[in-house]
Amino acid sequence: MARLDDPGLFGRQWAARYDEGLPDPTDAVEFLTALARDGPVLELAIGSGRVALPLADRGVPVEGIEASPEMVELMRRKPGGDAIAVLVADMADVAVRGPYPLVYLVFNTLFNLTVPGRQEECFHNVARVLALGGRFVVEAFVPDPADFDRDEQQVQVRSVTEEEVTVRLHQYDRAAQTFVRQTITFTDGGVRLQPFGMRYQWPEQIDAMAAAAGLVLEERYATWRRDPFGADSTDHISVYRRPFPTAE
Repeated sequence: MARLDDPGLFGRQWAARYDEGLPDPTDAVEFLTALARDGPVLELAIGSGRVALPLADRGVPVEGIEASPEMVELMRRKPGGDAIAVLVADMADVAVRGPYPLVYLVFNTLFNLTVPGRQEECFHNVARVLALGGRFVVEAFVPDPADFDRDEQQVQVRSVTEEEVTVRLHQYDRAAQTFVRQTITFTDGGVRLQPFGMRYQWPEQIDAMAAAAGLVLEERYATWRRDPFGADSTDHISVYRRPFPTAE
């Protein structure tokens, strides 16, 4: 298995600093609370509980799937973190029974499934555990090809101190719609590599995966505040629904 195909890699590398500079979850929690019905709801890649914990504080029963024990431990150390049931597993397998009125996957994490076919499997497995009429909410960025060129044309200096230097580089495969990002830290004791990869998709490609799994696009917004999605939007919040069977 290639190193980037390991679903627990991200957490092992970044759990210690993961909560630094993350977006405020208030708008996301408001949005998801409105769809949660009586719960329970399921968060894929629940991570450190950035969204799950305030959602649970609203009285919504939350369960999670997370591939990294390190990330789960980070959540467990926070108030209320012990009360959330988490399965340590690959989120694409969705190895729970359901049914759930709401499953959600935030902060571009769908794209962390880099093995061909795994994003599609994730959608099929989510559809399996959704209640009839239930929703799958996906937050993701809209790829901008101009960013690919900018990233590849520069070395991003992340930090410079007397003890170490950290730089970041990207390599894109446009045909495969993937990239590898390498964060490299140099010290007098050696070099540390922290690779990260994504398989990015445009909104219409995500819609096709959802349709193949039997889900329909119900709503799409540019932000959690329900701002309209348009041609210039850089992110999207997409709501897919498992439809009720139609009468013969």
